[in-house]
Amino acid sequence: MGKTAFIFPGQGTQYCGMGKDFYEGYDTARKVYVQAGQAVGLDVAQLCFTENEKLDITEYTQIAMLATEVAILKVLEEKGVKADCAAGLSLGEYGALAAAKVMELEALFRLIRCRGIYMQEAYPVGGGMAAVLGLDVDTIGEICEQTQGIVSIANDNCPGQIVITGEETAVRAASAKLQEAGAKRCIPLKVSGPFHSALLAGAGEKLAGELESVSVQKPQIPYICNVEAAYVTECDSVKELLVRQVSGTVRWRESMERMLADGVTTFIEIGPGKTLAGFLKKMNREVKVVSIGTVKEMETFLGESSNAT
Repeated sequence: MGKTAFIFPGQGTQYCGMGKDFYEGYDTARKVYVQAGQAVGLDVAQLCFTENEKLDITEYTQIAMLATEVAILKVLEEKGVKADCAAGLSLGEYGALAAAKVMELEALFRLIRCRGIYMQEAYPVGGGMAAVLGLDVDTIGEICEQTQGIVSIANDNCPGQIVITGEETAVRAASAKLQEAGAKRCIPLKVSGPFHSALLAGAGEKLAGELESVSVQKPQIPYICNVEAAYVTECDSVKELLVRQVSGTVRWRESMERMLADGVTTFIEIGPGKTLAGFLKKMNREVKVVSIGTVKEMETFLGESSNAT
């Protein structure tokens, strides 16, 4: 029998109203939003459910996304849904930490709030990111290395979709070279900073300071970290990996390949959108991916699971 994995999306899939039906329908979910708000001193429910400009600003997006992911996760756990392992893309790795019960939720919420602020402040102007379509990761990496200035791979999402990051001028120069090398398109992304680049090393150092006082437990299920695309089964390296993740490449394609090779046959995407499902389908069209971002999607999944048994 195949394994099941929980996977959690990153920044960019947020929308006003995400998680509201869980908040209104389940005390378990409501408590998560309240706990998140108390941990960071914000009305996280209002941030997620009412029209506002903050939701798309990194320092607010990250706590909003994590609260929503954890709220849905806790309801699924309450319904008896279990996973053998977990992973999350960028800030989604904190959702995986919640699934693995590596640290207390209050600590997770405080960390993701600090992470968002530090990333927002680290490089406020002059940075950029671009999605590169239709070119292999090795070629992209080589061209980034040959480009003057700071530019590197931020996300290796799936075959044919890589994101580069760095100084805005360097990203533009690399994009031109990548199109000459055969990339179908290089699409500038509307982001507030050069995320997952060396320019954010300072943000990682600040996060390291916050992590010093956090208690970390042995993962109850293994999770795959972004920067090494490898399972984390002990608590020794958790903090170091989270620090490195801020400025390191998100090796998502390799992470999913690792899970597939390890016998994962069902992926449950927890959180808004279906981005991760799309990435997985490009890698393996036969794999089962269920996206749960609404109560209706959860009920459909639970109904199908009940019928299958």
